[in-house]
Amino acid sequence: MSDLRGSTAMVEEVAAENGDRNTRRAFLAAAGAAGICYTAALAYPVYRYLASPNEMALNETAVTEVTLKDAQKLPSGSVLMFKFGTRPALLIHHEDGRWISLTAVCTHLGCTVQYEPQADRIHCACHGGVYNPYTGANVSGPPPKPLTLYKVKVNLDGVVVSRV
Repeated sequence: MSDLRGSTAMVEEVAAENGDRNTRRAFLAAAGAAGICYTAALAYPVYRYLASPNEMALNETAVTEVTLKDAQKLPSGSVLMFKFGTRPALLIHHEDGRWISLTAVCTHLGCTVQYEPQADRIHCACHGGVYNPYTGANVSGPPPKPLTLYKVKVNLDGVVVSRV
């Protein structure tokens, strides 16, 4: 009988040891899963930051034409701000009757530019950049490149602005 009691104690000891192993194993599995979730939570914002220029470029090229209804009624010497895709743009009706459309994003730091009809210029108030209102060429200040020029067609329904 003593052998039976000894073997029972041994079985209980082995069972307790396996229970500890299962508890440790479960803890390590939970800790590993928590670590993976934590890493994913940190990596996602980094991925979105790095992927956003590609997404913005795709969104920008997705729109190729915008129709501005009743824009042909815009008086000469005035401007209409509108969205071309995801970016602001300018539609300028000059005093001489010409229609010009340019992006309204400064090429220096991305500020929104304004048309100043009294000075006949496009001005960026952020750092004093000046652009030609007919060609979008950078005239003075820090902007390194000209504004993007769009093609303009005026018809009875409105004004159609498209990529060149």
